[in-house]
Amino acid sequence: MSFDCYNSLGKNSSSFSYWVDLKNWPYTFSATHNRFTAIGCDTQAYIMGSSGRNFTSGCSMLCNDLGSVVNGSCSGIGCCQTSIPRGFKRFDLQLYSYYNHTHVWSFSNCSYAFLVDSNWYNFSVSDLPGYDFYYKYKGRIPMVLDWAIENHWCPNASTTDSKYACGNNSECFDSPNGLGYLCNCSKGYQGNPYLEDGCQDINECEDPNNNPCEGICTNTPGGYTCSCPHGKKGDGRKDGTGCSVTQFPVLQVTLGVGLGALFIVIGGSWIFWILQKRRLAKLKEEFFQQNGGVLLKQQLSLHDNPIESAKIFTTEELKKATDNFDESMILGRGGYGTVYKGILPNNRVVAIKKSKVIDASQIEQFINEVIILSQINHRNVVKLLGCCLETEVPLLVYEFVTNGTLFHHIHDEGHRASISWDDRLRIATETATALSYLHSAASPPIIHRDVKTANILLDDNYTAKVSDFGASRLVPLDRTQFTTLVQGTLGYLDPEYFQTSQLTEKSDVYSFGVVLVELLTGRKVLSFDRPEQERNLATYFTTSMKEENVYEILEARVVQEASTDQLQEITKLAKRCLRLKGDKRPTMKEMAMELERLKRLNKHPWDESNLEETQCLLHASSSYHNQNAVECDSLGNLVPLNSGR
Repeated sequence: MSFDCYNSLGKNSSSFSYWVDLKNWPYTFSATHNRFTAIGCDTQAYIMGSSGRNFTSGCSMLCNDLGSVVNGSCSGIGCCQTSIPRGFKRFDLQLYSYYNHTHVWSFSNCSYAFLVDSNWYNFSVSDLPGYDFYYKYKGRIPMVLDWAIENHWCPNASTTDSKYACGNNSECFDSPNGLGYLCNCSKGYQGNPYLEDGCQDINECEDPNNNPCEGICTNTPGGYTCSCPHGKKGDGRKDGTGCSVTQFPVLQVTLGVGLGALFIVIGGSWIFWILQKRRLAKLKEEFFQQNGGVLLKQQLSLHDNPIESAKIFTTEELKKATDNFDESMILGRGGYGTVYKGILPNNRVVAIKKSKVIDASQIEQFINEVIILSQINHRNVVKLLGCCLETEVPLLVYEFVTNGTLFHHIHDEGHRASISWDDRLRIATETATALSYLHSAASPPIIHRDVKTANILLDDNYTAKVSDFGASRLVPLDRTQFTTLVQGTLGYLDPEYFQTSQLTEKSDVYSFGVVLVELLTGRKVLSFDRPEQERNLATYFTTSMKEENVYEILEARVVQEASTDQLQEITKLAKRCLRLKGDKRPTMKEMAMELERLKRLNKHPWDESNLEETQCLLHASSSYHNQNAVECDSLGNLVPLNSGR
């Protein structure tokens, strides 16, 4: 196990980061029997898999006292567990602390991380304090390994190859861990399939339960035959039925029984089909009621402009559009669900999101969000077209965006450095404009809560469209901040929101700042392949700004195509977004205006005549959180409002 311990002064007293490598062995770590587990009350724990399947997963935990920790529960308070994928041969464990355990030192001064057999380990509150946990198990934790013959895949395994591992009368099949193959005795044989003659014939004739023979049973390799006394012939098949010794009207009885059975099957099938259809219809109606269908219909009937309202789709419509949700129609999988490509009867291509789960207590808010999001008509926000409420978890239908995600164009092999500076600046401006619209012009305002490059889609013209509102929250009209369960993506998550659970629009500003740094540097927000001081991109960027060497981490194409003045201004904007205190960050409206100004200067550096007009247009779209009240005159100039108006 890996551990990380601190003394009462917050200094690291002992730590050990562990790794396991099976690259020279025919083993992998079992994905079905093992769980990555972390223990601690001030803990960040990561597992990085490689040598086969590359992945990174982890846990992040803070708890204030032992009263919130529950024996036997690894749900994220004091203890958390995550599953692992199959087919990797090496993993590394890393542990970090937010506050060096100074806030919780009296009852949790150590963090632990390990991969463990899930049936073996059961969490106890007594595992938290000190070194007791390490000494309890002497630092050694059991895990489960899968194995396979890894020198070939089964379809390519040749029985004439000297390395072929299956013996006589056996067959190979692909290993469930995704690497190599395993062996089984052929049908009618039993024994050890890995020995040359380990699979021996089963003598079915010795056990009446293994054959239905009523006559003379004769064992054969891999099977048996039946023969009848008095010269009558048996059927000679593996599942033979024996012999008859008297004349019997076989044809008539067979015909009668067959017709009767056919009538029963057809009649029974018809009745079953009707009952099944009624049951499905009743189940759909129950789901429709449960998911707020009646409330949605009422809201739509009250809507002034039904043309822009959300459409309620049926299950049959969406099944037909996605070829019954076929695997080939999957566009992507995320933390909140799976997205399918669909084609509606009018040949319109859509994206259909199948969520993993919905909170039954939040149905009214979900319906309210559907109504509001369907009315958002902004060129840089993915349009919500409607939903289907006839399934256990509602399905959401969005417009289809053709050119993948911004993450794909920045980071995937073959696309790196493919986006010009002009496009990057325009994409950043469009994203900021969309978020400013959600914060300021939508009513009630919307906080996205998961702004990242994977949630910014691009069309064929590289126009940005903000998507995935699965974690979004509506802002109560009488409040500027409110408490929620912390959600988001590591690397983009606002540290102030993470620590206080107080959600404000400035949480989106921080995440947008990380996106801006990604566009400038071309680097991923978290990477454990980089040196420790460079692993978190936001922290590394902020440090580089302080040390005045930020140009060294910018992408080469950005440095070549952008002017020095542009880079100085946009890096300062990104730094402002990444301030730890939310009230020190700019608003998305201010960011949109600044980026629009930079974009216009980039296009026409001699012309700033339209800047105030742009500010007026941005101002006109918003009245939310307007601290410095202004209005525009008939010529489009900004004019301050007197306090008496």
